[in-house]
Amino acid sequence: MSRSVRKKSVAGVTAAASDKFDKQKANRALRRLTKIAMQESAEDKVLPVTREVRDIWSTAKEGKLYFDPALSPKRMRK
Repeated sequence: MSRSVRKKSVAGVTAAASDKFDKQKANRALRRLTKIAMQESAEDKVLPVTREVRDIWSTAKEGKLYFDPALSPKRMRK
């Protein structure tokens, strides 16, 4: 595994290990809002979208960014 490298030059903005907790929290809120919207009147069903519930810049990892592998070849290692 000493020669394994990333396939894409994308990295998280901060040093957080995972977005799992934030994604779980956002999906639970989305399911709750969807259930409420489905119980309302049948004519005006406007279902929420994930972006309305979750802001990627307020999570632990704060999204992802592309970087130039030519400038930082060490970041391409796994």
